[in-house]
Amino acid sequence: MWHRGGKRRQWGRSGLSKITSAIRFSRHFGIDPARLSLAGVLDPTLNVDTALFIDPMLLEHSSHAEIREGARGSYEKHFSMAIKLLAAANAKGGVAWRNAERLLSFPEINGTCLGYGTASVAGSGSGPQATASLIETARDIVALGINDPDLFAAMALFEEGFGPDRISDMTTNVIFEDLLRFNTRVLATLDVPLQVHMLRLKNGKSYSAKLPAHPFIRGNGPVILVPADILRALPIAKDWADISTAASQNAELRSRVNDHVAALWQAKTLKDKGELKRWAMSGTNAFETVLEMLRGANPKPYDMAGDPFGELVWRRIAEEIAASEPRSITPLRSPDAAGVCAVVEDIIAQFRFLIEDRRLSEELYYQGKPRPEKSAQRLFFAIAYAYCKANNIDLTPEADTGNGPVDFKLSTGFISRVLVEIKLSTNTKLVSGYTKQLERYSAAEETTAGYYVVLDVGQMGQKHERLIGARNDATLAGQKVSPIELIDGTRRQSASKL
Repeated sequence: MWHRGGKRRQWGRSGLSKITSAIRFSRHFGIDPARLSLAGVLDPTLNVDTALFIDPMLLEHSSHAEIREGARGSYEKHFSMAIKLLAAANAKGGVAWRNAERLLSFPEINGTCLGYGTASVAGSGSGPQATASLIETARDIVALGINDPDLFAAMALFEEGFGPDRISDMTTNVIFEDLLRFNTRVLATLDVPLQVHMLRLKNGKSYSAKLPAHPFIRGNGPVILVPADILRALPIAKDWADISTAASQNAELRSRVNDHVAALWQAKTLKDKGELKRWAMSGTNAFETVLEMLRGANPKPYDMAGDPFGELVWRRIAEEIAASEPRSITPLRSPDAAGVCAVVEDIIAQFRFLIEDRRLSEELYYQGKPRPEKSAQRLFFAIAYAYCKANNIDLTPEADTGNGPVDFKLSTGFISRVLVEIKLSTNTKLVSGYTKQLERYSAAEETTAGYYVVLDVGQMGQKHERLIGARNDATLAGQKVSPIELIDGTRRQSASKL
């Protein structure tokens, strides 16, 4: 039986592609997760990145002195120097330019377990081309007379390729020494085995620190713990809802933003970065307005306990289900498509049982509203893993079929492939996902079967009837169709209220 325990961006690129299970730091080192929570640190998943990011706008608000004072000071010192070099860089390739390039090169630091990695926790950070683009834009901003270190965080609003992972890599590199001091203090309270690591970053800097050994990094790399109160699902510079609201509530800011650009802000979209870039760099006042908008947006760290995007909860559920084996696992009858389909149907039945009868449906919601669809897909993985492991079935989340990613592919070989799509009833493309995507994926993967699993969390309307109609029409036309599995994901009353 699955038991509730504790409280509860989308999966996106931060999925679980080709990993075997979710292994948390606390589980691997045998410590109570509550101790990490009490220490104010993220309990990272060691073998797949968590899609949370260090936000530089949160440093000064941290409850940890190493971060609030040390890291924020390091951040300001580093970028103040970069700004001085950019102001003195008369030509590309000159001494000042090369020194600025060195300061603005931010390779990803393995061990924090943050980012968009899929099959591992190792990334590449910013390459030469991305660094060159960053320097060009930053130099143009400095030429406007802007000398605020936060200009680099603001660039995420309009600089292509400068997303949350880049900002996080940037900040991690700059505050790395402060982060190590934080680890020294926290790890001393956790009774975790440590060893000396010589850390040589790609930017030439070297450090020596006593840290836990990371079991999934080649060469015996370290685990680097990160304070929970500087992490966000997206940096403040990407959160248009907060920024546009901050701007609209400030009469002075409203008066400084022309009507056309104000409309872009209110649209809360990143589609027209070019237009915003042209406005932001049109003069000193415009860019200073951008900075004021960022600071007025009241940055808050990710809600670790509530977990609004389901970044963390699936890991606990995976561990609990694997440990308790809530239902006997039927052995694979045969290593062909029929055998795989039987296991998939068993998985879907268990998924339905836990959601409808064991109140796993609660994990589909945050503060009464459905979590993102990717959260439901993670829950499916958490349940499917034990079945696939027992039957030696390859479970591949977000498999690329050539026509785009499908949620899950299960297979025992080239000819025994079964696809599963997990959708919420709130998805506006629920019907088209069935009529177009799944069957196209099946053809591309030469798949013998596919299942379309729909979780009813509200806003179903006529979608179910339309799905059934589409299936019936395809059947009459002699086309290959997939079973539609409807699961009631509405919230249940607790047992005491039934």
